[in-house]
Amino acid sequence: MQILQAEYPAPNHVLVHITDPHFVAEGLLYGEMDPKPGLVQVLDAIEGTMMEPEAIIVSGDLTDKGKAEAYRQLKTVCDAYAARIGTRIIWAMGNHDDRTNFQRIMLDEEPRPGPVDRQYDLGGLRVLVLDSSIPGFHHGEIDEDQLRWLAKELEAPADDGTLLVLHHPPVPPVQDLAVLSELRNQTGLAQVLEGSDVIGILSGHTHCSLFSTFANIPVSVAASTSYTQDLAIPAGAMQGRDGARSFNLVRIHGRTPVTAVVPVGKYRSFGTPISAEETRRRLEEAAITIPPYQPIN
Repeated sequence: MQILQAEYPAPNHVLVHITDPHFVAEGLLYGEMDPKPGLVQVLDAIEGTMMEPEAIIVSGDLTDKGKAEAYRQLKTVCDAYAARIGTRIIWAMGNHDDRTNFQRIMLDEEPRPGPVDRQYDLGGLRVLVLDSSIPGFHHGEIDEDQLRWLAKELEAPADDGTLLVLHHPPVPPVQDLAVLSELRNQTGLAQVLEGSDVIGILSGHTHCSLFSTFANIPVSVAASTSYTQDLAIPAGAMQGRDGARSFNLVRIHGRTPVTAVVPVGKYRSFGTPISAEETRRRLEEAAITIPPYQPIN
């Protein structure tokens, strides 16, 4: 019997992308809701998959007011999950964050002035975190020094390509009022990214899932763990809601990223469940194999 190979190999990198937990030190977010249960609901779902991602990327607005105690509470919650899952957490700055408290508590380093940009290596996959926040404002920008830093980082390609993480997505907003807080002056960023080894851009900020391209690069925007935007309302309107949370599963096959929005919550199951063992049996019965990823030298 002839064995057929799947069109793509197994992923060489598996990541989870969440965003905008908006933790508060005390009281309720906007006087109405506690953002912690939403994050815990999402982290419970991630842990329940038992997929062991290489990293959980949190793309900004970690706290709502930038308070030190809110960062401590958030870090305590997330570190416990990361330890059980066996993964690491990559943090990014958002417009609601405070650079000093972010660096001191989340990065465990002495604060330095200016944007908080970082580089991480995940076994050949480079992750560049770009701070798009501007203290005191909700819109985002990337300054000339940051563009020079980014260009320098991208001079030599990474083995498995690069993921760029920034809070403000470089895509058109789907809500008219969101132009007040969009990423401004995007031309310089596009010029640096064009022709680079960046295979995907991960962002937050919108509180709803979005997909687009920027400089011919796929852009994936995760929804928030705190509250989400209701888009099933009249055009031009805006309304947050306490629900419809999700996380983004990012699987990279070679240099092809695939993002899946994973809703969380309890719903009535439908159909017969298929276990991982049954999946393997059916593939074997169909004489189809998913080859392991082999790097190209």
